[in-house]
Amino acid sequence: MIHCEKGLFTLHTKHTTYQMKADPHGVLLHTYYGPRVENCDLSYRIRYVDRGFSPVPEEAGEDRTFSLDVLPQEYSAAGMGDFRLPSLDLELPDGSRSADLRFKSFRVEPGKYALEGLPAFRGEEDETLVVVLEDAAAKVEVELYYGVLEDCDIITRAVRLHNRGGQAVKIRQAASLCLDFQRGDLDLITFDGRHVQERSPSRGPLLPGVRSADSVRGGSSHQHNPFVILCDHDAGEDHGLCYGAMLLYSGNFQAAAERSQFESIRLTLGIHPWHFCWTLAPGECFTTPEAALCCSKQGFSVLSHRLHRAIRERLLRDPWTGQSRPILINNWEATMFDFDAERLVNIAESAASLGMELFVMDDGWFGRRNSDLAGLGDWTVNEEKLPGGLDALVPRIQALGMKFGLWIEPEMVNEDSELYRAHPDWVLQAPGRMVRSRQQLALDFSRKEVRDHIYSALKAVLSSAEISYVKWDVNRSLAAVWSAALSPDRQGEVYHRYVLGLYDMLERMRRDFPHMLIEGCCGGGGRFDAGMLYYTPQIWCSDNTDAMDRLRIQYGTSFCYPVCTMGAHVSAVPNAQTGRSVSMETRGVAAMHGTFGYEMDPAQVTPEEREVILRQTAFFKEHQALLHQGDYYRLSDPFQNNPDTAWEQVSPDRREALVSVVSGPIQGGPPCRNLRLKGLDPELRYQVNGQGSYPGSALMEAGWPLPLPWGDYQSWQFYLTAL
Repeated sequence: MIHCEKGLFTLHTKHTTYQMKADPHGVLLHTYYGPRVENCDLSYRIRYVDRGFSPVPEEAGEDRTFSLDVLPQEYSAAGMGDFRLPSLDLELPDGSRSADLRFKSFRVEPGKYALEGLPAFRGEEDETLVVVLEDAAAKVEVELYYGVLEDCDIITRAVRLHNRGGQAVKIRQAASLCLDFQRGDLDLITFDGRHVQERSPSRGPLLPGVRSADSVRGGSSHQHNPFVILCDHDAGEDHGLCYGAMLLYSGNFQAAAERSQFESIRLTLGIHPWHFCWTLAPGECFTTPEAALCCSKQGFSVLSHRLHRAIRERLLRDPWTGQSRPILINNWEATMFDFDAERLVNIAESAASLGMELFVMDDGWFGRRNSDLAGLGDWTVNEEKLPGGLDALVPRIQALGMKFGLWIEPEMVNEDSELYRAHPDWVLQAPGRMVRSRQQLALDFSRKEVRDHIYSALKAVLSSAEISYVKWDVNRSLAAVWSAALSPDRQGEVYHRYVLGLYDMLERMRRDFPHMLIEGCCGGGGRFDAGMLYYTPQIWCSDNTDAMDRLRIQYGTSFCYPVCTMGAHVSAVPNAQTGRSVSMETRGVAAMHGTFGYEMDPAQVTPEEREVILRQTAFFKEHQALLHQGDYYRLSDPFQNNPDTAWEQVSPDRREALVSVVSGPIQGGPPCRNLRLKGLDPELRYQVNGQGSYPGSALMEAGWPLPLPWGDYQSWQFYLTAL
């Protein structure tokens, strides 16, 4: 719901309110974002105080209490006396660096806005508010877009900049979101890590100065995620005020929070200003990526539920919506590059007999790809390995009752490839410099001719047989970035143009193969962001398939992203990343914290493990709707040395729940423990694994007794049904 009256703009979702106001000088002030309040002009909360060394704009005259340096602003700009984090930094034709934004007009549009060439939430039944600001001297117009997803409790933000003048303007920074809080007592939670250890929560109080999570690696990165939480110091899973902010973008980003000298807090979120400079010619428009906000006064669980629902219902474009996603088997850990058609069919036969439904052929099927030294860029089937190509192999897999999937890495090229020998200028490479990673170079996806060539080759392959699934991988960060297609003064556009080119390729593939599921991957979880989820409804969560490490990785990921988006598989032991051995039962429980599949040679499992896999695949098929669509609860924190890691999924009607528990290393004389459940109906009675009759209130308040572990890394699942 959008309410506009005399320069006051109030946005209501079901449980939250967002408000801004144009003051008498035309400055758009942020008045409030938080739990829903009745319609009221909340600008009464803003204090006007004379602050030393805080400049005053010309129109304020002798009023020293009016300074942009201390007022809460809706979209901050550099160069006009606000020394806090800027949202907008313009370089004008005369070389000056300033922007003075004043309210000009507004409009309300039916439906949620869309962004051409960029991912965005959908909402045909929702509304859009557009507030237009203007820098009259620079002749630059800034449109602030607000999407109000009322039922999902989401406010989205995006910005369009128009050059209405006669000379080019350079955009040095254009954030998607600016959010000012008139308080300084908040914690910031970021989700950080490294390759094979992604998205670990890092929490601490904001101290004076700036704290940021960002990436300059060309993708959103393993190291920091473009999702952050601001919250009360005492906020937890079930209590406390918290705000989540995500950026729907898969390139260089910056999430920065500043606690100012007067203990206010400003959060900005958008494209990283490092190596960003966009030339905006007269008449041109630049659009920022979308950012999304969510607020809960009931702690992190409710915040996650709202984010999960919005992503599932308003962001994902899943070709298998309403259908069960198939349990897949991937051949990579079983074969690496060493395979032929017969070996693949043998793996598929074993997998089909165990209830698996999708066979995925990983790296090594194309060009002269027998190691990571050659072949990338040459997207033709290697018929020495696969005689007759996919047209011969795929029907053999389908005859087993399985679908067929394929691994690709379209953004990369090896020097030892026909493509590189023909077009060495098609890579992102600064003149006189060479930076390799995994023996590969990055193609210049900012160039349409490069994308057209790669897509044409891939389309021919994907059209040669019935392909149900593609795993789109990328296995390096970008460095020494320079494009031969752009002039020296426009090299600051390359990183963003690369991301736009990536989105263009993915959208083409979705258009031409609408029934094919695309899974994103970037060395595992190096590009796990809401922007990619718009094109790839699931993303390989991490290259680390160790069940115990995955509990932590998936725990951190769950604060923003729903279970149905997390690619998770059972792999062989000892694990390839850690050398740890964990039972097949526990590996399966951990993998059901995601999309579920297997990475192993199923012909090599023991008879006992075979029986376990049969139970796992049957159980997942029976309960997939609950696992992927239920409300998700974190019952324990694996980063706090808890003896168990536990989580729970509850159906929307609260008549069904699944509790999963994994214990850590065993200790002598383990204590007896009761696990308190969440999300049940206190008035209903539940059976646990088909037995007993227990009030929901008892299970939530008194808890459910856990078995005593015997050995390291034990696991249990408890299925609850209401009587």
